[in-house]
Amino acid sequence: MKHVVSFLKPYKLPAVIAFSLMLLELSVELLLPLFLGKMINEGVMNQNIDNIIIWGSLMIGLSLFAFAAGIINSFFSSHVSSSFGYDLRQKLFEKIQAFSFNNLNQYPTSGLVTRFTNDVRQVQNTIFMGLRIMAKAPLIVLGGVIMAFVVNSRLAIIFLFTVPFLILFLLILLKFASKMFRRVQGNVDRVNTVMQENLIGMRLIKAFNRKGFEKDRFNEANINLAASTRKTFRFIEASTPVLFLVMNLSIVFILWFGNTYITSNITNVGEVVTVVNYALRVSMSISMFSFIIMAISRTKASAERIGEVFDAEIDLTDQINAENKTTVTHGKVEYKQVAFFYQNTSKKVINNISFTVQSGERLALMGATGAGKTSLVQLIPRLYDASEGEILIDNVPIKNFRLNELRLTIGYVPQSPLLFSGTIKDNIAWGKQGATEKEIIQAAKDAQIHRTIMDLPNQYDTRVGQKGVNLSGGQKQRISIARALIRKPKILILDDSTSALDLETEAKLLEAIQHYHCTMFIITQKVSTARNANKIILLNEGEILAQGTHELLLSETKLYKKIVESQSGKEFANAH
Repeated sequence: MKHVVSFLKPYKLPAVIAFSLMLLELSVELLLPLFLGKMINEGVMNQNIDNIIIWGSLMIGLSLFAFAAGIINSFFSSHVSSSFGYDLRQKLFEKIQAFSFNNLNQYPTSGLVTRFTNDVRQVQNTIFMGLRIMAKAPLIVLGGVIMAFVVNSRLAIIFLFTVPFLILFLLILLKFASKMFRRVQGNVDRVNTVMQENLIGMRLIKAFNRKGFEKDRFNEANINLAASTRKTFRFIEASTPVLFLVMNLSIVFILWFGNTYITSNITNVGEVVTVVNYALRVSMSISMFSFIIMAISRTKASAERIGEVFDAEIDLTDQINAENKTTVTHGKVEYKQVAFFYQNTSKKVINNISFTVQSGERLALMGATGAGKTSLVQLIPRLYDASEGEILIDNVPIKNFRLNELRLTIGYVPQSPLLFSGTIKDNIAWGKQGATEKEIIQAAKDAQIHRTIMDLPNQYDTRVGQKGVNLSGGQKQRISIARALIRKPKILILDDSTSALDLETEAKLLEAIQHYHCTMFIITQKVSTARNANKIILLNEGEILAQGTHELLLSETKLYKKIVESQSGKEFANAH
């Protein structure tokens, strides 16, 4: 909560101006009942039209002054709240961008989206309302009670019983409402998650005819959200009758005793009207408290959720001894007894891995699903850090490189290619800032996608749908590879990125990559791809089962021979 509020510091001056203007409005509002009493006593009761005109003109003038102050207050309040929201979203985005994969695993995507949109908007709106009217309500209650005592302490004594009771009641209400709104926001996350998964997987849902199942899943999430929202709002709104009951009783008692005091000549009509007027203003302000409690409760829950993101400790950063000038020059990679396990788990995904890949060599990684191939290569660009052991690039410990410098020299093509909204040209150029059109075309040619692009109606300016829905799997893979090649990496990682390509296209692609003189890691299930590598590593349950050339593994490793036989036939395996 404190972290979120700290974003208001740059806007102290406009916030103070807005608050000061609100105080001017408040002062006028508290003075008007007093002047009304004066007008009744000195003008109406004495039938003095001059006094009525004087006091009436003063009240009209003050009202116009308060109106102008309110307009200017709205301007400064909106400036503070909108600027606060802009800064908060900016810093929140920067924080999320700095997250490691471990950090991202702690939050579902929908949860981060909700924090970034719904929660920020809730806090922003509350700041505006706070500077505009919310802060005024409790001050009117306090000021109204004080002014009532100034006018007539005997009539105002009723406030000493009602106001403390109402304040205690509202504090208890706030405590419970905050917890309830936090539950509501959690259900909003769940609805967003289900909706997001449905939109992404719509083709799969239709293909498997799972419309009914997904409808039930969304209904369950939607019902939970509706139920928690209904319960919370009913709880908040139930407080309004209690507030009105207590304050209306106060007004009844003031009128009762006021009539008695007038009859006994202890007070006059003007004072009774003034105190009743203050009681009405206090009543109206307290009636706003249910809205204020609701807004504060939702804001508190939202601010805490945003604060969780800011308070998250990023576990993967530049080391203190990272050197500014250290950069990858050749691309030699060495693993020394490396082990890795994911956060909050004790089972090692990879264990005791040691091997060396010389600069310019091609390493193929093979193994069953879940053998640890992807986890192994994700340690190179430090998407995760090794739990044990050490990785060296060009004989330098990987942690001695600054993250930016390290990743700029690595081309990484993930297992599931992801394209961004925009044109094909934008997606390829995304791999290198300031890429020229010539570089884009050359990368596309090397990735064997240039001819396909030229056959499209708009060629490189063809729009890519969300996540590349209007492209085939092979097209998305080749565009992703072009995006990695355009940066001319020293280390290229292809995580099963040629699975959708035919053998001829894949062979041409790998031949074109030879000209980049980069160290290449290829995760593949194809023997035809692996056999041309300088070295093949066969992984099994996170450990190296065997490593060597295609011929060596074929002659010495039964599992590799079985893989070859399953893909090429027994005769092919014996012949090689």
